[in-house]
Amino acid sequence: MRILHIVTGLASGGAERQLQLLLRHLPAHQHCEVLALTNPGAVAAALRAEGVTVHHLGMRGNRDVGALPRLAGRIRAGRYDLVHTHLYRAGLYGRAAARLAGVRAVVATEHSLHAGVIEGRPVTRGVKGLYLAAERLGTTTVAVSRQVAGTLHAWGVPAARVELIPNGIDAARYRRPSADRAATRARVRAELGLPPGSWVVGGIGRLVPGKRFPVLLEALAGLDGAARLVLIGEGPERTALERRAAALGVRDRLVLTGERDDVPDLLTALDVLAAPSAEETFGLGVLEGLAAGLPVRHSACPALDELPPGAAPQARRIPSEAAAYTAALRDLRDRRRLDGHTTDPLPRPPAVGHYDIVRVAADLGALYDRLAGV
Repeated sequence: MRILHIVTGLASGGAERQLQLLLRHLPAHQHCEVLALTNPGAVAAALRAEGVTVHHLGMRGNRDVGALPRLAGRIRAGRYDLVHTHLYRAGLYGRAAARLAGVRAVVATEHSLHAGVIEGRPVTRGVKGLYLAAERLGTTTVAVSRQVAGTLHAWGVPAARVELIPNGIDAARYRRPSADRAATRARVRAELGLPPGSWVVGGIGRLVPGKRFPVLLEALAGLDGAARLVLIGEGPERTALERRAAALGVRDRLVLTGERDDVPDLLTALDVLAAPSAEETFGLGVLEGLAAGLPVRHSACPALDELPPGAAPQARRIPSEAAAYTAALRDLRDRRRLDGHTTDPLPRPPAVGHYDIVRVAADLGALYDRLAGV
């Protein structure tokens, strides 16, 4: 089976990395290629290094309607059995082009959708209208959480056209023997300039307003001088975060790693993962923390909300407020020290196994086979 994944761009973002991860684990009989409408960045290079064919359409912007016939021609020439789109612009152009090219099985994954926001931008009447028009050209829309599926239903997308397949995590990458973990922790802490004996809070995600990382800066200011904050990710809010940290007097206790491919290694340096975002479509960073054996304090995680209460006992939900995080982090540090397990990883909870990428990719592969009539 020949499958073309169409994505708006291939810079290093959550949807793009999730696509890369899925391609590693889909069934062998499903041969996948990827096409970026624009910006074939770090993920494009990584995919090519893994042997995946990556095309670049060279689209000049949202209104480059001349891209539609070029895209349809590329799909037709590739003789694909199924087209799978990712992100808003790719969903609009990709589904239309796939139909023009005569592809009958057309899937779109909705990675980031709330009632009034899509991919971090407000949903206007025009945006919603275009989205629904394009959706009708597809076969199935994949929702990464029940929250996303609920929004699609509220918008009028029939339940029969929505398939719930969550994001996945490569659980095996976070599993390591105690000696290896201890050595990695020491190496990474030295690399990041973390003083011996420091207690390290971490956050994962794009440096954008929605992640609410200033909450963690304010919480850091309320902790003693041994506490450090490590933010793993890059984004437009980097300078604003640096300025806010300086104003709070904690700039020397903040480490910004930038975009990294070694997130499992970086997580060994942490003592707790904190996720103050008040609104998420899934909550992948929370699951990464759990997979690494960290206690987690978070404010929104649909991935955990959809599981039984005992699926992640080391995760606690708290309000997205600085005072709440200060109190929760101080309490956790004191209890871990009293227990004598400051650096020991916690047992892997059932939630991590539930969202293992091997299981998720198998479900997606089964959907492909069903839609393509295999």
